[in-house]
Amino acid sequence: MKKIAYETRPINLLTEENKTVEYKKIQPFGAVPALIDVNTNGHILVESVAILEYLDETRPEFPLLPKDPVDRATVRALVQAIAMDIQPVQSMRVIKYIGKEKESQWLHHFLVEGFNAFERMLQKTAGKYSFGDSITMADLVLVPQFYNGVRYGVDMTAFPILFRVNSTLEKIPEFKAAHPTQQPDCPVEERVEHVC
Repeated sequence: MKKIAYETRPINLLTEENKTVEYKKIQPFGAVPALIDVNTNGHILVESVAILEYLDETRPEFPLLPKDPVDRATVRALVQAIAMDIQPVQSMRVIKYIGKEKESQWLHHFLVEGFNAFERMLQKTAGKYSFGDSITMADLVLVPQFYNGVRYGVDMTAFPILFRVNSTLEKIPEFKAAHPTQQPDCPVEERVEHVC
């Protein structure tokens, strides 16, 4: 959306490349993503939401947060609902800890619970997109989370607003290009022609 030039350096989580000493110098938790901004002498930023906010503040064209403070806080609440409530329970670190035998039940339970809550939030905020009729930061975090729901076998049609917003977003070229299945580090078995 912001047309920012970047270079991708994939970190393979399946081979635990994120746990190497070299990578932990960049991201102490060994999580992804990390951003090294060459425009600031290589300053390293970590955590998805912090990176999104930094990019939005330093590249103000096509703002991803509304100007109105209440609207901005509402979009941030949508972002945090995904980043803090839904996504963490499905991180590789958590899944490894709970074990393969409980993985499916665990993921299904917490994803459905999270998507139900997010659907209730969207009932108050959604227009064409997650918040009204402009693309916001909430939409950027929604699409990969929706993909995880599909990936883990959740019936996403049970969340009609979320489903509609995601379908609308996935038709936008920038969202198609950023889709998890289109990333260079996507496992081959998941690399499919993604169609809405």
